[in-house]
Amino acid sequence: MKFFIILAVALVSAHADVSHIVKSGGDEASASVVRSGYDISPEGAFQYEYETSNGISGQADGVVKNGNSDNPALEIKGGVRYTAPDGSPIDLSYIANENGYQPQGSHIPVPPPIPEAIQRSLDYIAAHPPPVDRKFV
Repeated sequence: MKFFIILAVALVSAHADVSHIVKSGGDEASASVVRSGYDISPEGAFQYEYETSNGISGQADGVVKNGNSDNPALEIKGGVRYTAPDGSPIDLSYIANENGYQPQGSHIPVPPPIPEAIQRSLDYIAAHPPPVDRKFV
């Protein structure tokens, strides 16, 4: 259980580091924290939130799933908001659990759609699997 509390504190510390976003010199470097809060329970659950004077904000909730089993897992749901250097607003939400880190946001690149001819061939292959040779099974 101590491991999960330490992990939660480490994740909070790592997630709250926005130094790569803040430019040196000017208003960004002199931004101050206008709101900050956190809560950690003895069972390993946690919650935090922060907001800075330059519009950067973030929040997350973490909970230990299956804490009394052989396979406990930490699940964190959260998000971050800030303005990118090019002026576009960034709104990132995420979930991190036993299935990995799963971010969502309009700024995250997406692959192009599968071309129609390739999709037809994939559909055909799925509908017509090769025969199973019983000698080798």
